[in-house]
Amino acid sequence: MTRIATWNVNSLRVRLPQVLAWLKADSADLLAVQETKVEDEGFPRSEIEAAGYHVLYCGEKTYNGVALISRTPVTDPCFELDPADPQRRFLAATLGGVRIINVYVPNGSEVGSEKYTYKLRWLEHLGRYLMSARVRYKHVIVLGDFNIAPEDRDVHDPATWFGSVLVSEPEREAFRCLLQAGFVDLFRIFCADGGCFSWWDYRAGAFRRNLGLRIDHILATETVAACCRRCYIDPAPRGNTRPSDHAPVVAEFDGLAMLGA
Repeated sequence: MTRIATWNVNSLRVRLPQVLAWLKADSADLLAVQETKVEDEGFPRSEIEAAGYHVLYCGEKTYNGVALISRTPVTDPCFELDPADPQRRFLAATLGGVRIINVYVPNGSEVGSEKYTYKLRWLEHLGRYLMSARVRYKHVIVLGDFNIAPEDRDVHDPATWFGSVLVSEPEREAFRCLLQAGFVDLFRIFCADGGCFSWWDYRAGAFRRNLGLRIDHILATETVAACCRRCYIDPAPRGNTRPSDHAPVVAEFDGLAMLGA
């Protein structure tokens, strides 16, 4: 069984003990991390390696930042989605015969803003990259914080959120385009219900009241999806002291290593 997960940790410096404890308890083979918020020079590589993991990272001070933490080394790294974009939101590498693509999609701030336009443009770049990745690598997983709740069942109160950033129709259409490019939302294979969320605001007791959104996703090509036996959200870390506002999303696979054989 191979276990692959994604988690927006909202500052790796703050959350590193929680991440290492979760990895030890969950036995994940690979964890894609977003919002590390640390420059490469200050990345806690030695602590992660001391825990028995390999790590690949791409970060910047205060904002953004992504990393891949794995039991075995990954190969063929790519650190840029768009060479003209200085924001560190993308990291790809190969694990066995599967291309792993870790993304931290821009939040978008508010509909109609410059940041919203940047988000839609970033998603266009991602869509083009994934089309080429499917041809080059065939077996692909793209996972991370997409900052998109794809459907109303992924939103605790669709009426209140209607038209807002994270749920607006252009964002949802961009997400659908990723699926139409040949990817499967693994969580939806196993859970058709609403009320399952991966992010809760820090305010107003949102986690306790389960007022959240499902915006963290694991997508895979059909060859990889066929190997998936389970995909779930682990809300337990959201209940930690000083938690991230996101919870890990985990996918378990049988026969994943055979895809590259």
